Amino acid sequence: MLYNMYEMQRSVLAGASAMAGWSAELLQNPVNPFAYMGMGPIVASALDVFSHASAPRGKPAFGIETVEIDGETVPVSVEIEARLPFGQLKHFVKDGVSGQPKLLIVAPMSGHYATLLRDTVARMLPGHDVWITDWRDAKTVPLANGHFDLDDYIDYLIGFLEHIGPGAHMLAVCQPSVPCYAAAALMSASDHPDRPRTLTMMGGPIDTREAPTSVNTLATQRAHTWFEQNVIATVPLYYQGAGRRVYPGFLQLAGFMSMNLGNHMITHWEMFKHLVEGDGDSADATKKFYEEYRSTCDMTAEFYLQTVDVVFQRHLLPRGKFQHRGKLIDPSAITDIAMLAIEGERDDISGLGQTEAALKLSSKLPKKKKKYHIAEEVGHYGIFHGRKWRERIAPVVEDWIATHDA
Repeated sequence: MLYNMYEMQRSVLAGASAMAGWSAELLQNPVNPFAYMGMGPIVASALDVFSHASAPRGKPAFGIETVEIDGETVPVSVEIEARLPFGQLKHFVKDGVSGQPKLLIVAPMSGHYATLLRDTVARMLPGHDVWITDWRDAKTVPLANGHFDLDDYIDYLIGFLEHIGPGAHMLAVCQPSVPCYAAAALMSASDHPDRPRTLTMMGGPIDTREAPTSVNTLATQRAHTWFEQNVIATVPLYYQGAGRRVYPGFLQLAGFMSMNLGNHMITHWEMFKHLVEGDGDSADATKKFYEEYRSTCDMTAEFYLQTVDVVFQRHLLPRGKFQHRGKLIDPSAITDIAMLAIEGERDDISGLGQTEAALKLSSKLPKKKKKYHIAEEVGHYGIFHGRKWRERIAPVVEDWIATHDA
């Protein structure tokens, strides 16, 4: 019922969005005299903002076709090198470039597509051989493909590292910090030849008991059954994954938007003013961000509920009780994977100390192979997106990889 009601609302808003967009274009047409007088520009700007906010979103493209290396423009092609039911491994291949450090960027499975990390990829691409996990929208995966939970997520990561081969580096953004850490521990325990040389975790919930945020508090204040009964929905019949139980992406987006509703309203008000003033560049930058931010996908119910239980409610990893398919994950097995933990000073999703906990858990990893970095005046999304990521955080990651590449 929940999913069907959402789809009905989405259909209505899609029509309203199209009509508003058409009206805005009409009012902004240079040959229309109302584009220059009275309330014309204000009405057109308001319609433009509404049209953009209510438009339906699909899966965005990375859109990275070239990269600048040493002053030269190098063509980039995206190749799918491993394809599994719930995710694929994408490789950004640069024409004529080889021998760079191999970097696996692990995108979060948290309601957004991997393209949310477009800025992360673009910044690391000039100096690294970049791969990324591209998780599928659960509502498009037929029931015949089985289920996908946290154990499967870890298996996928190990399989992707095996595909890339020895000597890779791994970068986890937010949610995947936990399964990436688990995969590193499991591969270290078995002396796996394809275990990563470095593991960088940015804004990850390794131990959510540290500086709990509103996200963490919600998870601990509600019983596990509450999440199962209130936020899990069944995929409607008109999708490939019909009948699959999922945590819908639109609910995840609604939760994140409500956490900072005031900021989002101010941002849209600023976009409206930019449009009225004719500052198209500033308005377009805001539009571009929200086009990505509002593009959401579903997670399988089993993955979401297991993550809530293991990571946010029972804190099994920091308590030394986290198991993968019945086998205890031992952080002390990590002895040679250099670890970098990065946290944003103003992160309101993963509080300070939650990612740093990974360094403390790795009791047998030499101190020289551990590094902790606080990104001052940076919020959650600023860790991997925007100017501060590009200019202040990425150089730290690059230096860490370069130091431990051999």
